[in-house]
Amino acid sequence: MVTTTIVLSIVFALLAAGSNALGTVLQRRAALTVPASRSLRLGLVRDLLHTPVWFGGMLGVVFAALFQALALATGSLATVQPIFILELPLALVIGGIVFRVGVTRKAWMCVACIVGGLALVLFSLAPTGGRDQVPGIWWVPGLAVTGGVGAALVLAGLRRPTGLMRAACLAAAAAIGNAVTAALVKSAMNILSDQGAVAFFTAWQTYSFAAVGAFSLFLLGVAMQGGPLLGSQPALTLGDATVSFCLGVTLYGEQPRAGFWLVPALLGLSVLLYGIFGLSHTRCLAQCVDRSRDELGGLGEPAAARG
Repeated sequence: MVTTTIVLSIVFALLAAGSNALGTVLQRRAALTVPASRSLRLGLVRDLLHTPVWFGGMLGVVFAALFQALALATGSLATVQPIFILELPLALVIGGIVFRVGVTRKAWMCVACIVGGLALVLFSLAPTGGRDQVPGIWWVPGLAVTGGVGAALVLAGLRRPTGLMRAACLAAAAAIGNAVTAALVKSAMNILSDQGAVAFFTAWQTYSFAAVGAFSLFLLGVAMQGGPLLGSQPALTLGDATVSFCLGVTLYGEQPRAGFWLVPALLGLSVLLYGIFGLSHTRCLAQCVDRSRDELGGLGEPAAARG
């Protein structure tokens, strides 16, 4: 029974990663078709609402949220969220199809490193146990720390011109928001399971994950417009997995294996990082960005950036 539950949570997490990757690529394409801005303007949402492909991206995000909720309802936060690292290679494959760019042999090698490294890390650490609910007072320091770091990243990103660092900072802030959203979703889903629908719709966690998730989605849209996928996607996937793992251990008391198991875990992490950063610098990923700008005439770039 336990094994079946773990398998189900992994399957749902994989489906969520695939849906999110599709949504990310489509949102990136949509973001390049609207006027860019260096501030957090709400007009960006209005512009995107007039872009049909953006609705496809939103549909991917909606399905990703549903699959994520099912995964978190059946699995631990420290196990489910790191699987979202697979968004990066999936985004490359989907981006190659959308922008008609071939995937190179080096890129496929990096994809293999990401998949193999992630599998080794999860197998080695294998978080177990944990509590179903986080004591109310424990949310205060957790939300204060993640909120403070996220705000600092947003400010740092907004101070930079359009480019890699702007995209990376804003995507990292969105990643923290995604991780906090996942932690709140897990809490809300446990309330739904244990206490029913009335308790779920009256719980503060339900409205908090909706608010944080919506703002994280908005931040991601700004990050997608502020720079290429090779800046935003690694920050998004690594940040989400790392913060989620920490929240799973600290807030939910999930216990990863230690001792000898740290050796293969560190080896897997090294292979994983090599794959992620290698993939983020491959020619085909950069071509996805260039091809999208060429096709769309640079509409999503500020006038200064278009020269």
